[in-house]
Amino acid sequence: MASAEERRFEVLRAIVADFVSTKEPVGSKALVEQHDLGVSSATVRNDMAALEEEGLIVQPHTSAGRIPTDKGYRLFVDRLNEVKPLTTAERRAIRNFLEGALDLEDVMRRSVRLLAQLTQQVAVVQYPTLTRSTVRHIEVVAITPARLMLVLITDTGRVDQRMVDLGDVISDEDVARLRNVLNSAMVEQRLPDASAAVAELPDQAPPELRDVLVRVCSVLIESLVEHPEERMMLGGTPNLTRNVADFPNSLRQVMEALEEQVVVLKLLAAARDSSTVQVSIGMENEALEMQTTSVISTGYGSDGMVLGGLGVVGPTRMDYPGTMAAVRAVAAYVGEILVGR
Repeated sequence: MASAEERRFEVLRAIVADFVSTKEPVGSKALVEQHDLGVSSATVRNDMAALEEEGLIVQPHTSAGRIPTDKGYRLFVDRLNEVKPLTTAERRAIRNFLEGALDLEDVMRRSVRLLAQLTQQVAVVQYPTLTRSTVRHIEVVAITPARLMLVLITDTGRVDQRMVDLGDVISDEDVARLRNVLNSAMVEQRLPDASAAVAELPDQAPPELRDVLVRVCSVLIESLVEHPEERMMLGGTPNLTRNVADFPNSLRQVMEALEEQVVVLKLLAAARDSSTVQVSIGMENEALEMQTTSVISTGYGSDGMVLGGLGVVGPTRMDYPGTMAAVRAVAAYVGEILVGR
């Protein structure tokens, strides 16, 4: 026979499941009728009283059933034996959808759309952290005799294009020399190391290329420096409006906070490990505006290297097992695709 503690947890699990499904407070009669708890209604009422005393459930108003508290959701999540696996068909659909991406922007866009659709929450994907990326190639294209386009391509598929006005004409031969100089210094270098190498190039250049390199290198260094404000993509925000009741007097604040990328990036800050899924519930979120939400996040990457984070933001009343499974699966495929590009 299960201990009283285990039995009460099963009651809590049933309350969480019913409240997530129905959005309505859950009473003891409904629990007995809909769940095989193996005990009487009186025992369930006693267990609910004990759960309420422990702060795991609460009665939102008189004569209502009970709903889980942040503490109750936390216990429920912590006691999940494992994140339920997706079906083979679901995994195949995710892989096929993401593998059709053409470049990094497309991977990010598809990931956000897919995650929002799978979870019916707001999806957030952080761009690969530049400091962990390496330069794959630098292309130099003469747009006019006195204007160049620089195309920086990283191993994660990020493509950054910059224009450089030279102030003087440059020959096709010197464009080719410039391309060779830049690639020799930068290819296979981590971006911080590439930035340091680029800064030294003008002093090492032949006199006829020095002025050009000064202009080119100053533009390249801007591309190689991390720009946190450009590092995330958000999708599925309208999903929040379908659950207005979950955000009493706070939906506007949540929406405004999501527009502040710094706030969202902080929510992903815990996503430093691609092997675990982090869950931050309600009051556990540092930002006051986000304390009616839950954030489920993880890192993505490969071979022990985390390139960035992704996750979802939604009300505390959410399908935690299903959402955690979707976040983990999408992160795994994003990591495979970007590292293998």
